Amino acid sequence: MPKLKDSNLTFSGIEIINNQKVLLIACGALAKEIVYLIDLNNWQHLDLICLPAILHNNPEKITPLVVSKIKENQEKYTSIFVAYADCGTGGELKNACRKLGVEIIAGPHCYSFYEGNQEFEQRDEITAFYLTDFLVRQFNSFVIKPLGLDKHPELRDTYFRHYEKLVYQAQTNDPELDKLAEAHAKTLGLNFERRFTGFGQLEIELSNFK
Repeated sequence: MPKLKDSNLTFSGIEIINNQKVLLIACGALAKEIVYLIDLNNWQHLDLICLPAILHNNPEKITPLVVSKIKENQEKYTSIFVAYADCGTGGELKNACRKLGVEIIAGPHCYSFYEGNQEFEQRDEITAFYLTDFLVRQFNSFVIKPLGLDKHPELRDTYFRHYEKLVYQAQTNDPELDKLAEAHAKTLGLNFERRFTGFGQLEIELSNFK
């Protein structure tokens, strides 16, 4: 699989709208991957709105923002698809989408649907800490700083004492990301495992909107 090229996308919130028929409302952590899949498969019928990935630090804000985007665009599109999993909303996002007649990716979070929900559940890896391509790139912003490890590195052993390994779920084959992910594992004092997942259920779900 080719390496995803860097682009001018920002993950604090992007909008790519071409007045087509199907709208994707997605997590910003999936932006690069979704844009790549759209380009790779020439899915010109899909439009994309990505909400800020940092919302994962405050999951209670995800559902209201997704719902607002759905309501803003319902009359503009024949269908809308939400490219989020539950993402810490406690079922709230799924229930809201159901009430609005909008489909959503199945699964508790992206780690699960990247790997395949059934396979992920069967692994039952309660001592694993997961990273995706996005989180490998944004490790400092989404792990180190929110946990205060940049200022208090001594807290590492408190936060991660029950974890045994860091699992890097790779969407692409990129040696630079592999090295970076392994370095992150060392930073957290965890064993390292690289597991190639590709785009998993994300690509399958998006391909259904033809």
